Amino acid sequence: MPSSPSIDRRRFLQFGTAAAGSLAAPALIAADASRPSALQGVQFGDPSDGRLLVWSRSDRASRMIVEWSLDARFANATRLVGPYALEGGDFTARQDLFGLPENREVFVRVSFQSLANDRAVSEPVTGRVVTLPGSRDDHGWHRGHGRGSDIRFVWGGDTAGQGWGINPDFGGMRIYETMRQRQPRFFIHSGDTVYADGPIRESVTAEGGQPWRNIVTPEVSKVAETLDEFRGRYRYNLIDENVRRFNAEVPQIWQWDDHEVTNNWSDSKDLSADTRYTEKNAPLLIARGTRAFLDYAPMRPFDAREAQRVYRRFSYGPMLDVFVIDMRSYRGPNTDNLQPVPGADTAFLGREQMEWLKRGLAKSRAVWKVIAADMPIGLNVGDGTNASGIPRWEAIANGNASGPLGRELEIAELLRFIRHQRVRNTVWLTADVHYCAAHYYDPQRAAFNDFDGFWEFVSGPLNAGSFGPNTLDGTFGPQVVFFKAPPAGQVNLSPLAGLQFFGEVNIDARSAAMTVDLRDLSGASVFSKTLAPRFG
Repeated sequence: MPSSPSIDRRRFLQFGTAAAGSLAAPALIAADASRPSALQGVQFGDPSDGRLLVWSRSDRASRMIVEWSLDARFANATRLVGPYALEGGDFTARQDLFGLPENREVFVRVSFQSLANDRAVSEPVTGRVVTLPGSRDDHGWHRGHGRGSDIRFVWGGDTAGQGWGINPDFGGMRIYETMRQRQPRFFIHSGDTVYADGPIRESVTAEGGQPWRNIVTPEVSKVAETLDEFRGRYRYNLIDENVRRFNAEVPQIWQWDDHEVTNNWSDSKDLSADTRYTEKNAPLLIARGTRAFLDYAPMRPFDAREAQRVYRRFSYGPMLDVFVIDMRSYRGPNTDNLQPVPGADTAFLGREQMEWLKRGLAKSRAVWKVIAADMPIGLNVGDGTNASGIPRWEAIANGNASGPLGRELEIAELLRFIRHQRVRNTVWLTADVHYCAAHYYDPQRAAFNDFDGFWEFVSGPLNAGSFGPNTLDGTFGPQVVFFKAPPAGQVNLSPLAGLQFFGEVNIDARSAAMTVDLRDLSGASVFSKTLAPRFG
């Protein structure tokens, strides 16, 4: 268990409205004609260097007010008059907190002030977090000393997919409550935060003839095409009590993948034959899906140079740097992925992101460098066939183990760089394939072997259909050390089957060892691996 301050849940329940540390989720406060309401609760995101992003949403034009304190009664609270919540952003708002002390319990209260009457203020929504160890600058540690404190975080992906939505009979999206009870310091959402291309029906028959009953809103009853329908996917997830309770306590780091827009989208996406869509303009759908993601993600905007940038880095004391990469925005088209030389069609991370990642890894002085990826490296993930019947590929692998081709050329460049620059202790965390697995990439068994061996851990889904396992591409020598997936011949199993997974990482401050657990819906560990750091 990571060291953290004790949590006075009774005090917080008494003094914090709809307290996030309690057994109740932040309430869905009924709309009031005279004052705003924060219907979707509060989210925390991008915790870093004494900073924390606070996100919430009003039901009308209003102004965000944020208070934070080290006391559950909000004594000596810092009050920030935040941004306006207006129609253009679907009434969402975010405020950056700064100057937070490390390794402390912080209480946060958010309300919205009417623009028609400044005395008309919403009921507050309240959350609590435990801040992380401090980070460093280029001259050494400026927060924290020595090896810092233990760190625990969780990761996963794939929320409300394949028609498996919020089922009250099942207890909603229960895995979020399971993750919350593990008391992680933060959560990495590895992508597919929503399934904009997956309609949700009121009633579905699950495996074995079992009934599955969904809560349904108009926006999720069809594929998302309008901006409001894309936004409605995020509003839908926030109906769930487990999700709201989790959001009000665990800071999140979001990535995205394809289903925030439509399945397997890239420059080659063609919707002309998909009868579900009346809007066939894929770039327009991408623009709307991107806007909705940025409105609802508890994510700190980068800057004016690239306001929609998703890749970023977080440093947590001397133990951990997290590199969040984006495998969707800069890729070339999905093709046969067999190009022998780099070019526009082989781009995956893109040159600018690749150089950013290489610089960051080379400069990192953290013991562990976690690369949070939205897709696995060595699993074959298909995207149908082209007009000639040749397989088309969605991820990195291409089913050809003769050596790096296509998108594998970028990964070969990165792995070679890591080895030659003596970057130690890199670990890849991902999701996407809807089962859990532990892979060791062994240069002794690879077609391309100019790299140091490393681990990749796969988790998910969080509340979606279960699939897998995928076949392996031998280019980088992946070895399946563990996997848990549906029995052969069974696909898209509902959460009733229990094959829902998240990953958990614990870093011990004394030994600097990293322990990775893959956990199921109940929180039980189905696989555990402790990695000793390599120095020198």
